[in-house]
Amino acid sequence: MWRLSINLLLLLFITIACSGDGKKASSDNSEEFIRVENGQFRLKGESLYFIGTNFWYGPILGSQGKFGDRDRLVRELDFMKENGITNLRVLVGADGPDGVPSKVMPALQKSPGVYKRELLDGLDFFMNELAKRDMYAVLYLNNTWEWSGGYAQYLNWAGYGPVPIPSVAGWDAFSAYVADYFSCDSCVTLFKDHISEIISRTNFYNHRKYSEDPNIMSWQIANEPRPMGAHNKEAYVAWIKEIASHIKSLDTNHLVSTGSEGQAGSEEDFDLYARIHADTHIDYLTMHIWPKNWSWIHVEDISGSLENAMHATDEYINKHIALSQKLQKPITLEEFGFPRDNHQYVLADSTIYRDTYYQHIFERILQSSQENDVFAGCNFWAWGGYARPADDHLFWQIGDDYMGDPAQEEQGLNSVFDTDHTITVIRQYASQLNR
Repeated sequence: MWRLSINLLLLLFITIACSGDGKKASSDNSEEFIRVENGQFRLKGESLYFIGTNFWYGPILGSQGKFGDRDRLVRELDFMKENGITNLRVLVGADGPDGVPSKVMPALQKSPGVYKRELLDGLDFFMNELAKRDMYAVLYLNNTWEWSGGYAQYLNWAGYGPVPIPSVAGWDAFSAYVADYFSCDSCVTLFKDHISEIISRTNFYNHRKYSEDPNIMSWQIANEPRPMGAHNKEAYVAWIKEIASHIKSLDTNHLVSTGSEGQAGSEEDFDLYARIHADTHIDYLTMHIWPKNWSWIHVEDISGSLENAMHATDEYINKHIALSQKLQKPITLEEFGFPRDNHQYVLADSTIYRDTYYQHIFERILQSSQENDVFAGCNFWAWGGYARPADDHLFWQIGDDYMGDPAQEEQGLNSVFDTDHTITVIRQYASQLNR
């Protein structure tokens, strides 16, 4: 009897131990998520390097409202996947009222905590389609710039008055307005509430919580967050820290990134950029490069200034890579754009110089992958795909195709379309990275 009891106890112990191990194994899905280890992205036991794109409007296409186009979304994703583009940087949704000049529409968050359900459904559909194709999203939650609401919209909701639209009121008026963002406690509270709403959401199509969706690579604090004035530096650092910590408190599965342009988005203070990326809740570094906006090329002589642009690009990349190596965190070039050869917005204009510039960047990533270094990937700006610019106007109007250029920019300025030779260049390098 005693011996039988001991055997039963032993059997019970083994059963509990095995079931515990089994439970741990079944819930331990860490291999499904993109991680950072020793300065590299890792996925399913392998180092990860990628060529991706910016596809900010993907969830809008995924919606079933009058602005949605699921057939096009499916075609776009299939085409990207076929050409080696598997990492998409995407806007979760715009904020505020529709019909504002130079602003994306329709907006997801109409007023604080009030969402257009069809656009949340579009985000769900979009993420479920990524899962079908083993594609990954960097989802950004806010924006310095007016084209999706962002800082300015939160200030408006907090009672700071009408938003001065840069194209109407001028850049100085807009800058002065959004500079108050970091001293607006209610703005931060509203933003944190929005983050909580999105991260805690369950996808309607696959019944997976967003916090448990392995096809999300990273939650990104904002598109090109800036302190908007040297006097805001300390408040900016504190904001990044608070928001990153808040995201991690809700979701321990996913990476968190800033969305920073680098030194150019840090009041030209490289130490400021280093400080925000040294935070333990920030998993990797980001940088953006804009040769036209930063006067590295001259639109009247793109061919003659291309070499200068590539040289300046190398200097900028090298400086940020050095910090990345020091912090032992990977870095991505998640925005870079380049106009067509004659600075026109039509597909008939060739892309020889753009392709040369893209190739120059892709070579750097390929070299990094061969050396197991920190420069891990890029997302070019931006995806145009099957869209086509309108013949009779430059800026987006209701009924126009969505493309990579947001509403405040000339449609076709930086978009890469399905028939561009640029696609061939992308495919060639993506295939080498994915071997």
